[in-house]
Amino acid sequence: MTDRGRDALRTTPTRLRIGPSEMHWTGSQLRIDVNEISSPPLVSRMRGRIVVTPEAVTDVELPLTDDGAHVWRPFAPVSRIRVDLDAPGWQFSGHGYFDANFGTRRLEDDFSYWTWGRFPTKAGAACFYDADRLDGTTLQAALAFDGQGRGRDVPAPPRTDFRRSNWLLRRETRADPGTTPKQVKAMLDAPFYNRAVVETVINGETVRGVHEALDLNRYANPLLKPMLAVRVPRRRSWPQA
Repeated sequence: MTDRGRDALRTTPTRLRIGPSEMHWTGSQLRIDVNEISSPPLVSRMRGRIVVTPEAVTDVELPLTDDGAHVWRPFAPVSRIRVDLDAPGWQFSGHGYFDANFGTRRLEDDFSYWTWGRFPTKAGAACFYDADRLDGTTLQAALAFDGQGRGRDVPAPPRTDFRRSNWLLRRETRADPGTTPKQVKAMLDAPFYNRAVVETVINGETVRGVHEALDLNRYANPLLKPMLAVRVPRRRSWPQA
């Protein structure tokens, strides 16, 4: 993926285009057309389409700080996804979701660490957002969503540590007492960020979902930030169209 300049941005009420890739909301589906070059060490062309079909679109917003400078927006926590990329083995369909984070300040200005997880359940999906803020306060959010997109706060099992990442990044998520979460599939592993499919037990139900851990103290380290330029190259210009 590539960090591009303002000239690469095109928007309409239903379409977001950045360089050669775009997202288009049809009214019932989010269609994502990808045309990118993957990052080192396996540099290759990545083309294809991803289609997200929400069971419902929510109106839920979760402020991550008291002043609303950071907001999590779970647009479609219960969805179906179909992936069709131009590469062997990159065609599949299954349970999915679509969410986004918005903010007016740098993450490292307000947080030292956070974890997030979204787990499909028999009733819909469970989402957990836990964050340690630099002012000493914490965020501990647990939400359950049904198939109609309705969200509600629910009691959360304890924060439970599990095996550190390959970069020794601390990881934790919610789990019933007496159970330990475990990684079942690696997705992305970096010195300050880890994303993986994690299995845990919530209210007696064994679930597998996407989990992330982010260490903002590591991210703010001036020795680590230049690594982003290798993984996410920058292209300032783009042809006008």
